[in-house]
Order: sequence, then structure tokens, then C-alpha cells
Amino acid sequence: MAEHQDQVFIEFVIKAIVNHPDKVKVTRTVDERGVLITLDVEPTDIGYVIGRRGNTVRAIRTLLKVVGAKNNALVNLKINEPEGGRRHRSEDSHSTSSSSLDDVDTSAIDDLGI
Repeated sequence: MAEHQDQVFIEFVIKAIVNHPDKVKVTRTVDERGVLITLDVEPTDIGYVIGRRGNTVRAIRTLLKVVGAKNNALVNLKINEPEGGRRHRSEDSHSTSSSSLDDVDTSAIDDLGI
């Protein structure tokens, strides 16, 4: 079965921004609500995927919706939180604070001027 354009797109973009592209796993499922792309990455790479204040993942989701619309499909992206992620440390806290995202080392990409 040939890979779908939305899955190929996400895999290409994510592998380009993470430090461990060999650990990227993209799964595509289709149901009555549309297409769901599920993403698994190395725990140390999650910050690169999400970006500061969620800007990177928001941009990726926007582009993914455009790719989906071009193919008449409603496409959503779900990122599986790695073991030991934020939610596991404070499951009873439902804070939307982005302080843990601000601690991600982005020095490798800070001077890109994007």
C-alpha cells in the first residue's frame, strides 16, 4: 500500500527538526471523523516538535490541514507524550503553563532567523 501524502509530509518535517530522526514513528488511521496522524518521537526531541509556546506544532498542524484539504480530507495530528513526560510528573495538575517548554535547549536552532 502506498504511503499517503499527509503521512509522508509529517514524517519529512518531523525528521528534519529532531535530533533522532531514526526514532520518529508516524502512524496513520482513518475513521468516520477523518484522518488521524499519530506521532511518536524520542523523549528528548519533544521540545523541538512542540516549540516555544506550542508555535512549532501549531504551524505543523496548520500545514497538515492544508495538505489534507488539498486531498479532501480532514487531518488531525496527535503527539504521543513520551514516557516520563510532563503529565506523568504532575497528573493531578491541569495547569496550562508553558514553563517546561521554556526549559528546552533550542540553542541549535536559535540563530536560524526564522
